[in-house]
Amino acid sequence: MTLTMPVLPPPRLSTIPCCPKCGNDLSLTFNPTANSSLAGHDADETTTAAALHAAQRQIDELQAQIRLLNTKATAAVDRWADYEDELSTLRRDLQRERQGSVTPQTPTVQTPTSPPRLITGSPSAGVSSFATAATNRISALLSRNGQTLSYTPGASPPPSTDDLLDALTREHGMRLAAEGKLNDTSREVEELSVTLFEQANEMVATERRARAQLEERVGELERRDKDKGRRLQRLESAMGRIERARNLLKEEVVINELEERR
Repeated sequence: MTLTMPVLPPPRLSTIPCCPKCGNDLSLTFNPTANSSLAGHDADETTTAAALHAAQRQIDELQAQIRLLNTKATAAVDRWADYEDELSTLRRDLQRERQGSVTPQTPTVQTPTSPPRLITGSPSAGVSSFATAATNRISALLSRNGQTLSYTPGASPPPSTDDLLDALTREHGMRLAAEGKLNDTSREVEELSVTLFEQANEMVATERRARAQLEERVGELERRDKDKGRRLQRLESAMGRIERARNLLKEEVVINELEERR
């Protein structure tokens, strides 16, 4: 009596497509959650890059404004120096004008008078010499009085002095205005420098936070890759076991067929 064993059907292997690297089901690629996570990651990178570009552009604009303010401050300092030179020139001119207007009030022009000479001679010669000396003294007194009277009108300030005073006042006002502009420019430069440093520090902190987030994202992706590698190894080992079982089943089927033929 011969016993006949039922022929077992060959095992059906799964024909679901899978990734040769990670072992994941390729149908998962159409998973909206995975696609949304990848799209979110790309959007985060794009947003970070745009923020960095905008920050760099703002830094360039602020640096250009600082250079412009420095140029304006240099020009203001140059104008201030020119005002100082003009003011010193006007002061010297005013001082010379005042000296010229004060000097005629005290004339020092003196006509030398010849002292009477004692001539030992005839009486007519002595009388003539005395008359000559008296005439000289009278002419000297008259000339001194004439000089004093002629210089008296000059004691009043000349008309140009008022103009010089007005110009001096205007230059003083221009100097004060230039000093005010210079102070305002210096204050603006300081405020802009403080703002620039604050924005630079804020951008550096933002960049560090973005970098930390990217590093964390990269670490997470690396962990996922390692998990996929481990799963791939497990799938490969499972496939090897399945292949060995399949070969054993084929051998049993062949043995059964041979026994049936006998």
